[in-house]
Amino acid sequence: MKYSIGEVAKKLNLTAYTLRYYDKEGLIPFVERTPNGIRMFKESDLDALKVIECLKSTGMPIKEIKNFIDWCSEGDASLQQRYDLFMERKATVFAQMEELEKTMELIEHKCNYYKTALDAGTEEIHKNNKIEGF
Repeated sequence: MKYSIGEVAKKLNLTAYTLRYYDKEGLIPFVERTPNGIRMFKESDLDALKVIECLKSTGMPIKEIKNFIDWCSEGDASLQQRYDLFMERKATVFAQMEELEKTMELIEHKCNYYKTALDAGTEEIHKNNKIEGF
């Protein structure tokens, strides 16, 4: 089955502009075009776009994602580089998760702070806390 750029955008919750940008940056060189130049996406193209979006969500720059796409086209010769890239991304995401856990702890603390203050009708109940209500 083939999909238009609009169908792919809708399926992946992206914009057609984003898909065109990815194409311009060389991230989707595998996408076929009709004789009129219209992009037609296969199911495997959607899978590749999901990987691109995954890498992007980890904060990986477009240039590095392009390197990954280039490695994919090299086949088995680049297996080690691709493995190393995903191991590095795994470490990056793990560090992001740890940061988010710390952030969530502070947010939970502040939720409890304000709930307790609301229940008491005043922030004075917390006057001896290290973190003020600001």
